[in-house]
Amino acid sequence: MAAKSRKETMQENRAKLIAAARRAFAEQGFAAASMDELTADAGLTRGALYHNFGDKKGLLAAVVAEVDGEMAAGARARGAATGEGWDGLMAEGAAYIEMALDPEVQRIVLLDGPAFLGDPSQWPSQNACLQATRQAVARLIAEGVMRPVDVDAAARLLSGAALNAALWVAASEDPRSALPRAVEAFQAMAEGLRAERA
Repeated sequence: MAAKSRKETMQENRAKLIAAARRAFAEQGFAAASMDELTADAGLTRGALYHNFGDKKGLLAAVVAEVDGEMAAGARARGAATGEGWDGLMAEGAAYIEMALDPEVQRIVLLDGPAFLGDPSQWPSQNACLQATRQAVARLIAEGVMRPVDVDAAARLLSGAALNAALWVAASEDPRSALPRAVEAFQAMAEGLRAERA
């Protein structure tokens, strides 16, 4: 059996650190999670954390990117199951907002992420979501389903509305009560972009 390459070992170490941090950040929150405990949980040293992520905040950014990417994929899958048209786009947005009820998503992406990494609209994972929304909006405008508005503006407004609704639900005193109101308002706002139907 051939020895692992340095690159393979580094990728494995990154994955171990992200998995350990994800558990720690979900259970304890970013601020309370101990670097010594999470590196021990991964079977690695602080040196491995610094080498791969620079610092604890860099590790949080990697964990947020992973969880946010999973959120986006889950929302896209829900939208695709509903259809490729308007209903699919609305289902995708609603699914993203609903993920604010997941304790891991809530703690890592929607509460600690903005608190320690700043504006979520600047995160690479959010930009990937924006690109997918932009493609859907362009298609719906070309098909006459949406009004002929600026694609970039419409995509940014829809993505921003879903993200901010999820942030609001996660931070509210009663997320389960806030959720249906957030989804209803998101869909009502988005309806203004829909083309007039004959």
